[in-house]
Amino acid sequence: MKRIGVYLISLIFFFQSPLFSYSSNPKDFVNELVIEAITKLSDKNLNKLQKEAFVEEVALENVDINALGLYTLGELRKSASESDISDYQKSFEKYFLKSLTSRLTDYSESEFEVLGEDKKSSNYTIVNSKVTPTDGGPEIKIDWRIYTKNPDKPLIRDLIVEGLSLARTQKEEFASILSSNNNDIKILISKLQEFVNK
Repeated sequence: MKRIGVYLISLIFFFQSPLFSYSSNPKDFVNELVIEAITKLSDKNLNKLQKEAFVEEVALENVDINALGLYTLGELRKSASESDISDYQKSFEKYFLKSLTSRLTDYSESEFEVLGEDKKSSNYTIVNSKVTPTDGGPEIKIDWRIYTKNPDKPLIRDLIVEGLSLARTQKEEFASILSSNNNDIKILISKLQEFVNK
C-alpha cells in the first residue's frame, strides 16, 4: 500500500499545463508546478488519454530524462559503445514515459506544502515538501532534487519519497537485470522494449 502511494506521489508533479510558466527559483518552481498539477488532476473534463498526453509532454519538458537514464545505467555507461548508449537512451525514454502513464489513477485532492530548500551547490537544490491527503491518509514527505545548471530552466532529477530515492531504486533494478545477464546492455534494452511494447 505504501509503495502504491510512492508511485502515485511520484506522478503528481507531471500533471500540469505545458502553457503554464513556472518560476526559475527551485522552491517556487516546485510549489507552482504541484499546485497546478493538483488543479489538473481534479479537472473532471480531462479523460485518461488527455492526462497521459499531459504526463508525456510535461515529463519531456521538466524532467532531465537523459541524465536520469545515464544514472540508472550505472557504471556500464562508461564502457558501453556510443551506439549502445544511444539505443539505451531511446529505449529508456520510452520506458520512462510508459511507466508514468501506466500508473495513472484517479487522485483525490491533497494539501501540498513546501517546507524549505537546501542549496547543495550552484547546480543542485533540494526542495523539501509534504503532501497531506484530504481523505485522512498519512502525510508523505517528498524531497525534490532540482538541477539548476541553467538557472533559467530548473529540471527535476529525482524525488526522494519518505527517504526512498526513486532514481536509485530504478538504478538498483537495472543493476539486477544486468548482473543476471553478464552486464549485457543489449539485454537491458530488450527488457525495456518488451515493457514498452506490452
